[in-house]
Amino acid sequence: MAGFVGEPAPDYASILSISDEAARVRALNEHLSTRSYVQGYSLSQADVDVFRQLSAPPADTRLFHVARWFRHVEAVLGGVPGCGEPRGLQTSKGRRVQPQWSPPAGSEPCKLRLYNSLTRNKDVFTPQNGNRVTWYCCGPTVYDASHMGHARSYISFDILRRVLRDYFKFDVFYCMNITDIDDKIIQRARQNCLFERYRETRPTAMQLLGDIRASLKTFSVKLNETTDPDKKQMLERMQLAVQLAAAPLEEAVRSNLAAEDIDRRAQVLLEEAKDLLSDWLDTSLGSEVTDNSIFSKLPKFWEEEFHKDMEALNVLPPDVLTRVSEYVPEIVSFVQKIVDNGYGYASNGSVYFDTAKFASSERHSYGKLVPEAVGDQKALQEGEGDLSVSADRLSEKRSPSDFALWKASKPGEPSWPCPWGKGRPGWHIECSAMAGTLLGASMDIHGGGFDLRFPHHDNELAQSEAYFENDCWVRYFLHTGHLTIAGCKMSKSLKNFITIKDALKKHSARQLRLAFLMHSWKDTLDYSSNTMESALQFEKFLNEFFLNVKDVLRAPVDITGQFEKWEEAEAELNESFYNKKAAVHEALCDNIDTRTALEEMRALVSQCNLYMAARKAARRRPNRALLQSVALYLTHMLKIFGAIEEESILGFPVGGAGSSLNLESTVMPYLQVLSKFREEVRKIAREKKVPEILRLSDAVRDDLLPELGVRLEDHEGLPTVVKLVDRETLLREREEKIRRVACCGPSTEVTWG
Repeated sequence: MAGFVGEPAPDYASILSISDEAARVRALNEHLSTRSYVQGYSLSQADVDVFRQLSAPPADTRLFHVARWFRHVEAVLGGVPGCGEPRGLQTSKGRRVQPQWSPPAGSEPCKLRLYNSLTRNKDVFTPQNGNRVTWYCCGPTVYDASHMGHARSYISFDILRRVLRDYFKFDVFYCMNITDIDDKIIQRARQNCLFERYRETRPTAMQLLGDIRASLKTFSVKLNETTDPDKKQMLERMQLAVQLAAAPLEEAVRSNLAAEDIDRRAQVLLEEAKDLLSDWLDTSLGSEVTDNSIFSKLPKFWEEEFHKDMEALNVLPPDVLTRVSEYVPEIVSFVQKIVDNGYGYASNGSVYFDTAKFASSERHSYGKLVPEAVGDQKALQEGEGDLSVSADRLSEKRSPSDFALWKASKPGEPSWPCPWGKGRPGWHIECSAMAGTLLGASMDIHGGGFDLRFPHHDNELAQSEAYFENDCWVRYFLHTGHLTIAGCKMSKSLKNFITIKDALKKHSARQLRLAFLMHSWKDTLDYSSNTMESALQFEKFLNEFFLNVKDVLRAPVDITGQFEKWEEAEAELNESFYNKKAAVHEALCDNIDTRTALEEMRALVSQCNLYMAARKAARRRPNRALLQSVALYLTHMLKIFGAIEEESILGFPVGGAGSSLNLESTVMPYLQVLSKFREEVRKIAREKKVPEILRLSDAVRDDLLPELGVRLEDHEGLPTVVKLVDRETLLREREEKIRRVACCGPSTEVTWG
């Protein structure tokens, strides 16, 4: 652009003589078009004089040269017109230079914040050592089947771990323990052993009934002493069930029925009264158990079952797993140092933590997590264990708030040698010793269930900080929320729980994980039919989107045809895509809020569906590259959340983990050939008016292919869509369609359009 045609190029003197500003600027633009005024150009006084005549660069884009010249002079003078003197004024022309560049203002990136139980606030997450994150998670006490309460914690922590590692790119070192020495394990192992011995004696009906009466008498005392209403109700149910099971056997004995009938009723009673009898046998005979192998066999079996459950739930294994039984020497050393530091004392072969001495220290604070619970004797005794709250044990303590670091073993309990006599570790000390051995004096994250805050985690903090003589053993304490079952408290001790294996019989691991993702990890989650139905509907919603995108991507197109011109609809969808990605990022920064993240992802899919529907109505193919980008992003996020197996490139796998790629890539070409052949047959049948062929074609779609996990979707004027869908899902859809037809009448299947 060389100025305004037909006008001679004036010099500075004539430019300054022009009184009309607009004319003066046009003349200046023409003059500047004939000379170098940026690259290496040094200012003259004339430049400065003309510059001071202008208030701002011209808005007219045709006055291109004046605008560039103005910015250059302004940069050299270091201010607005009229301010400052020219620097190094020269009359000679030089080479052009680049104009001054200013960086964009940008925006402050959001920071990851985690809800920290130590502050009860969302704190900015800052690891202690660069990008590395050290994390210790309390594992299960393995004495029974893993239940949905375990799933609540370990799926939630698995999601958090994956997001920190795969989304925020932290280098996470994840350590988890297995508690295989514990009062519950000792009791359960003895009870199982004694019950099996009792069963092997094949007691007579009269002996069994006598033992049942004796055990019910002892049980009644326990029932009367129970104050917790939920536990009392559970015990009452147990008592009634045993009484109802005993009545038929008593009747059979009185009536002198056949031996086979009496034996059958005895076996029913024996199974129903197993827990009651086991507890009664342990009370009287537990101290006589001398086979220490039972105390390792039981936890080993249930640990194996736990790992199988975690694998079935797609929970990543820990980087390192610690077992209490393998760390007894380290625990003994840990206890000894606490004693040496003045915070522990030996008493009658046990060692206790001196809470008063610790709390009085200026460097320490007891009850960091739940200070209001300090002194709660019920909670403290539950933390000590059923075998450790007898009157003689409680009398060994200096204060009721003190807790056991090391327990002197009684007859019928496993034991290890130590400076205080044979004994076993307390519950709280195991985590401190194992985590301290592996993670040192301070870790970034400690995790566990909400119910572990007091006394377990508060006692862990106290004894660990007493050992290391610091006040920062844990930087961020994360606690997952409770799990309720249809609104009721879930508790293994109340026998109100659903095992993970039973839950997986009803729903897939992905569906369970989606249910957890749709709720905050730190809040109570209600495991109910409504919760799972929401997860199923969300899964179906996403899966239909992925199937539709796959159908778009399968449409034949040449290389250049993959890139289509974007119109307003594509630009709007792309803008929404980036906005939703930003919203997902903000949600994950906000305490890893997966619930909000999934809602943003749902909204993005809804917008894509509207876009595809509009293109379909206009008989136009949607933009494949844009939809592929959205689908790949959603797949990536679901992989990060652990809801999609790594093998899947786009969408949910078909046919289970490990088989999705081979199945889809292998069978889809054949299915497309079948679909095209069927379309041609339907077209000929319509033209020739052969309804029998159309009905056979519908039968292939509605009856035969669903059995193979294939869905055909016919659309008037458009190619048939082929989708690989879970067989059970298709059969349910078919049953629903049959019910609708039965209720509302059949729709017209044959059309001659």
